[in-house]
Amino acid sequence: MQRAIWAKGDYSLLSGWLRPASVALADACAVSAGQEVLDVGAGDGNFAIECAREGAAVVAADISPGMVERGRARSQAEGFDIEWVEGDVEALPFEDARFDCVGSAFGAFIAPRPKVVAAELFRVVRPGGTVGMTAWVPGAFVSTLGELSRKHAPQPPDPDQPLSEEWGIDENARERFEGLAGSMSTEVLTLASEAESVEELAEQFISTTPPMVAAREGMPAETFEAFADDVRKLIRERAGEGDGRASLVSEYMLIVARKPG
Repeated sequence: MQRAIWAKGDYSLLSGWLRPASVALADACAVSAGQEVLDVGAGDGNFAIECAREGAAVVAADISPGMVERGRARSQAEGFDIEWVEGDVEALPFEDARFDCVGSAFGAFIAPRPKVVAAELFRVVRPGGTVGMTAWVPGAFVSTLGELSRKHAPQPPDPDQPLSEEWGIDENARERFEGLAGSMSTEVLTLASEAESVEELAEQFISTTPPMVAAREGMPAETFEAFADDVRKLIRERAGEGDGRASLVSEYMLIVARKPG
């Protein structure tokens, strides 16, 4: 399902909104020239490009073939030599201890089995290397959007599957990295998306982002319109207007852990 969803729509709007989090993640992981870095759930390459900009040798992996195509085209257009591969974070196609840093900006946290994700991230990083992630926190705009999506889903979600925003709780992240990380830190930060008005922000989000485009295609028309109306209401509630522009802020957690040497 994730392979199909993230090949849809126009990812550029969402990518631009998320980009500052990849800059923060690369800084927090102290990515530098000469390192080998893996970007997991890479999207169109925000984290990969920031690491390549620092002089690292970068591999970018995403479960969606369509996203790999987008990322490869973007990195080439921007002049960065990044190796792109299809890869599932729960079964990464790399040997043990290959990378100095493994990072995932709003990618790995979506996978359904958190403990498997944690084990794979640490498996492919070298002793003394760094694992970094970003994830939305509960109550953030994107997490609340997920609640709306589950409310309108044609089939009820699996009640036993952890919610992606559970990664954004400090004690959960620490429990999932227990026995894998020698040290770990977390920090809650914010991202802001802006537009000329709340209405423009809502319509951009509904008409372009891959999950909304996939919902439009996969839901009965009446169900999608009810979902879209709830999204518009949520954005009106969350997006404040100042200086004539609308700003939608969402909180996320930045997680950085080091593998014992």
